[in-house]
Amino acid sequence: MDWLHSIALGAGLAWASGIRLYAVLFLAGAMAHFGYLDLPPALEVLQHPLVLAASGVMTLGEFLADKVPAFDSVWDAVHTFIRVPAGAVLAAAALGQADPVWVMVAAILGGAIASGAHLAKAGTRAIINTSPEPFSNWAASFGEDLLVPAGFLAALKAPALFLVLLVVFLAAAAWLVPKLFRALRRLLARLANGARAPG
Repeated sequence: MDWLHSIALGAGLAWASGIRLYAVLFLAGAMAHFGYLDLPPALEVLQHPLVLAASGVMTLGEFLADKVPAFDSVWDAVHTFIRVPAGAVLAAAALGQADPVWVMVAAILGGAIASGAHLAKAGTRAIINTSPEPFSNWAASFGEDLLVPAGFLAALKAPALFLVLLVVFLAAAAWLVPKLFRALRRLLARLANGARAPG
């Protein structure tokens, strides 16, 4: 695997882990298991049947949890402490036997990419959850279900294009995330004021 493909693999795993960690673990492992993807040595464990079973069960659990308005935001909050470190580890492991300096750089950037993807997802879904109807939540969730495999496959098949799109995504996330959290803070303040108002 050449450098471009290794970098795109690491970036793709980190980005996808920020949105659907278990799905990308299962997808990468299944593709490797059936001979469609050569994983670097540090990631070959993903294709082990027990790891595939565990990531498959968690993929199903996340798929269902993500369709329940409000609970999906609780799930996202808990996974802040899982997706970001996982993105760092996966990005580092994608470089295989590279110089430790580059492996550490990959870990740092992988954590940043996973963090950006996770915050964009969690912030957007928290705002969507303020709507009383469930359909916008379901549309966003199914969109993410499709986006992650499409993005990961792009990282494998068109690494240069994926990296360009990833830069655009991260720039958009850097612009959007602060606005999402300011809007959420204003909404929570209005709700708190309404709860304190006399009946």
